Amino acid sequence: MSELYMMATISDRNQARRYLAFYMEHGVTVTLITYGQGTAASEMLDSFGLEAAEKAILFAFTTDTEWKTLKSGLQKQIKIDIPGSGIAFIVPLSSIGGKKQLQYLTEGREFKKGEESVLKDTKYELLVVIANQGYTEMIMDAAREANAPGGTVIHAKGTGAEKAQKFLGVSIAVEKEMIFMVTKREGKNAIMKAIMDKAGLESKAKSIIFSLPVTETAGMRLIEEAEEQAN
Repeated sequence: MSELYMMATISDRNQARRYLAFYMEHGVTVTLITYGQGTAASEMLDSFGLEAAEKAILFAFTTDTEWKTLKSGLQKQIKIDIPGSGIAFIVPLSSIGGKKQLQYLTEGREFKKGEESVLKDTKYELLVVIANQGYTEMIMDAAREANAPGGTVIHAKGTGAEKAQKFLGVSIAVEKEMIFMVTKREGKNAIMKAIMDKAGLESKAKSIIFSLPVTETAGMRLIEEAEEQAN
């Protein structure tokens, strides 16, 4: 039995190829890569031996067993514990929008879903949608019909397009958009179903959707009050 995690790796942009090669060596494909800018205060950067450089953020999916091997390799081969080398962390997935999408995210690797985690009992969930670029409105229109709140969109590049045909049965574009929505747990399934039905793999958006448990929130009070008034 196993748990499936989203693994995020943040490093200086010039180190991205090194991490990509490392994960490929261990049989894990980086599904998405996007870029950003370091924003930490100078005194914090100094204490960690970092620079305010352009950053690469790599997203991949791994099981708990694979993570143990990857973590050891990151420490021994990449020397990730040395300040300035980058960071990697994992977040458990609480649900995935379909069998084909699970096969795509795990690349058909041997995987048996474990028992429900206590984190699944959280009040909120983060929905993550990975879709072809240019279809945000289609996705959000579907989500809003299921009473979803607003979302946040970032641009990314897919790196596993050649494997999509095998596991999803469709070809997907390299240019991607990631949409993040925080929603109440009890409304999650309806939103995921709406997106799959109207903007899923059978649509031009080719959306893949999964959810992550949110253990704590701040700034949701107005949404909660609006829901209470509606009821």
